[in-house]
Amino acid sequence: MTDGLTLTNVTSGYGPTHVLDRVNLNLRPGERLAVIGRNGAGKTTLLATIMGLAKLHEGTVTLNGAPIHGLSPHKRSSLGLGLVPQTRDIFKSLTVEENLLSAKRGSATLDEAYALFPRLKERRKNGGGQLSGGEQQMLAIARTLMTEPDVILLDEPLEGLAPVICEQLMQVFEDLCNDGRRSVVLVEQHATAALKFADRAVLMANGAIVHEGPATELLARPDLLNRHIGVALSA
Repeated sequence: MTDGLTLTNVTSGYGPTHVLDRVNLNLRPGERLAVIGRNGAGKTTLLATIMGLAKLHEGTVTLNGAPIHGLSPHKRSSLGLGLVPQTRDIFKSLTVEENLLSAKRGSATLDEAYALFPRLKERRKNGGGQLSGGEQQMLAIARTLMTEPDVILLDEPLEGLAPVICEQLMQVFEDLCNDGRRSVVLVEQHATAALKFADRAVLMANGAIVHEGPATELLARPDLLNRHIGVALSA
């Protein structure tokens, strides 16, 4: 049995539309993978396919050697997959604490969530709709962590946030990975931050993986990144 998450010859999309084209990908336990590409490259569809939110036309998705492509998103979540969507999807009419408790599974505790995000503890009685954009992103991440995922899928978690909040979130992701138990797939337009965090990176274009290798390789070769997808590295 192969540990980790594996996509084999995956073609997927929405309804009859194909977005991903014969994608092969493996995520090892404890690995950090950055997924980089232009808007419309298929990055979000990649995460949606892993989570069961996109239609699989061909190929297989396995988790720790067992096929999961026929399972519902809820069942995949129970097996250890957790998605933080770009849309965040918090319950704006519920308080922070109610949002967290509604996602709780297993031995996850509010104290653990608040230790990662002290600001959420301060705002625990506030409604989700009363939070700032950064606080809502913290809540979206914390909600996913309450499901006790082994594989965390992060879709553009830094989008639209102030630099200081981006730094705080990247430090949280580092802390989550320190024990080597969790794997992370980070889809992110902030290429430098993503590559500094990741062990390995893939570049996507037109629904396909066009380059795969160590993240350090792309950090050292910004010309390679720019040539493939027209993205330049910031300082």
